[in-house]
Amino acid sequence: MKRCTRCLNVETVDTLTFDEDGVCSVCRQSEYKADAIDWEDRQRQLDALIDEYAGKGVYDCIVPFSGGKDSVFQLWYIVRKLKLKPLVVRFNHWGYRPKVEENNTMVFKKLGVDVIEFQPSFHVVRELMLESFKRRGDFCWHCHTGIYAGVMHMAVRFEVPLLFWGESTAEYHSWYTFEEMEEVDEKRFNRLMNQGITADDMYEFLGGRVEMRDLWMFSYPKRKDLMRLKVRSICLGNYIQWDTRANVELIGKELDWFGHEVEGVPPEYHYEKVECTFQGMRDYSKFVKRGYGRTNHLMSIDIRHGRKTREEALRLEAQYDGKRPASMDWFLEILGMTEDEYYEYLRPLAIHPWEFDRSKVETGPVPYDFDKWDRTDLSDVPLGPEDKTWGRVRTGEKAEDK
Repeated sequence: MKRCTRCLNVETVDTLTFDEDGVCSVCRQSEYKADAIDWEDRQRQLDALIDEYAGKGVYDCIVPFSGGKDSVFQLWYIVRKLKLKPLVVRFNHWGYRPKVEENNTMVFKKLGVDVIEFQPSFHVVRELMLESFKRRGDFCWHCHTGIYAGVMHMAVRFEVPLLFWGESTAEYHSWYTFEEMEEVDEKRFNRLMNQGITADDMYEFLGGRVEMRDLWMFSYPKRKDLMRLKVRSICLGNYIQWDTRANVELIGKELDWFGHEVEGVPPEYHYEKVECTFQGMRDYSKFVKRGYGRTNHLMSIDIRHGRKTREEALRLEAQYDGKRPASMDWFLEILGMTEDEYYEYLRPLAIHPWEFDRSKVETGPVPYDFDKWDRTDLSDVPLGPEDKTWGRVRTGEKAEDK
């Protein structure tokens, strides 16, 4: 596969382009960020936005919050630097790891914030995970749509028109550039988050296995309600210079926040995607489809920041990416799926010219907290179509029974 001549990005990355020197569009965007943006002017724009919205209601803004390094930094910045009163909104996707609650309790107490959490039925979520995996090779549709559409619903219901998200996607992809002042709006939701599947589509796909009212938080709010409220949903990283490593050091010093190991990630990146039990399987699925994993992503960032040489980055990528997660059997049990079915669903979704070779796959190490992950017996809970259209097991059967 073709790689960027500067970082490790490969041609199967969504939206990526290469120039005549073989440098990828993300690397070129990072140059623009470093050299062309007037950050003092961006700060003035942020100040003007805050003057327009703050102090007009019970809350000045909403901060969506997972407990990962980005949302913790966002919350710290909003409270300590901008002196705003936020409503913290958590979408619980059913995958939080045990340490997340410990960290969140500490962060919420230290910063003194109001918090609301909403969590959909796991029966619904499980159906959505299965259906989106079969159709897109990504079982996180409920998470992408629930976090973004669901949080916007909370903005409407609590009448809080200003929302702060994290970095611009221009840091990692080319859906937007740093010149565009990307906003986290319905256009972005449809372009990036819902994978071309609306809640109405999903209702039809599931064939009556859920009710339409079960999907309200996965469907974007009505435009007229957002316009009435004059919602602004912005990326904080468009207004301040976003540097994940520096942000992690700051929240470690200010809030004692610290992460832990994640499947497929070198230990030095203890802060990366620490909040989700499904992260190892998500990154592995991407590797099966596209030929790169989480370490490739992290190495590319650190090459751009001058923290890793290309040789060191390639060595770490080979060491960590593409390992079969130790959590795979746990994951397959939740979705009532065999390992052969897993690969069969992903096979037609592979992106040319990548070709995955299952025979070369090694199993990765067991996560240190794996014994604490939830193992509720779901064998008697219906899942998937009864006609086994997709090779599914019937209600009451476990994958190993098939």
